[in-house]
Amino acid sequence: MAGGIQLKSTPQIAKLREANLVVADVLDTIEQAAAPGMSTWELDRIAAKRLKQLKADSAFLGYRGYPAVLCTSVNHVVVHGIPRKDVILEDGDLLSVDFGAFKDGWCGDSARTLPIGTVAPKAQALMDATRQSLEAAIARCVPGNRLGDIGWAIQSLVEDRGYSVVRQFVGHGIGRQMHEAPHVPNYGDAGKGTRLSPGLVLAIEPMVNAGTADVVIEDDGWTAVTKDGSLSAHFEHSVAITEAGPFVLSRA
Repeated sequence: MAGGIQLKSTPQIAKLREANLVVADVLDTIEQAAAPGMSTWELDRIAAKRLKQLKADSAFLGYRGYPAVLCTSVNHVVVHGIPRKDVILEDGDLLSVDFGAFKDGWCGDSARTLPIGTVAPKAQALMDATRQSLEAAIARCVPGNRLGDIGWAIQSLVEDRGYSVVRQFVGHGIGRQMHEAPHVPNYGDAGKGTRLSPGLVLAIEPMVNAGTADVVIEDDGWTAVTKDGSLSAHFEHSVAITEAGPFVLSRA
């Protein structure tokens, strides 16, 4: 995390909006391209090409040695799946795509889980719960609430449906750097933690497992998988807290 919490001005939030619109565009492009028979490496090349067309830079490529533009996490992979030529999407897969970009010195970050072909009802239900938990968290992003209200909104919805919230990875502040203060856990106690103020910009990203919350990092040092092999889903938006309420920067 970069120093203390840095509140953003209205013009700075506008710059963050521009970066996040790049992210939304690239994710839309990937969503249209993702289909059975496509490799995750091919999707990464599509993302890189679109990013260049939009005159923006990858936030992930080279970050602590990360070798790709996208994170592509299939089924039991929670997050940070590295695109590969030998990972071929199949009908019924869940593909979580995480992507970040810099535009004019400001960072955008978002993620979504995509159904590949026709997915099983249990997979659809997991995606729905994860997406809805993010929306519940966004609704808490108003001045005067606290950071714990965000985590509580995610945790309570997810656990009520019998799923588990990953605790090993959390959301974060975002601005000129991809990861800024504060940490944004996907669990917590309502009414506790840092008070939310106008100008605070957060990347909120619930990661939800169908089984237990336990996660294992594979030998590549990046790929995080569910310990029990259960399905996982991941959604993320960058959100600015304003006097008028939450402004979802990464929603086109």
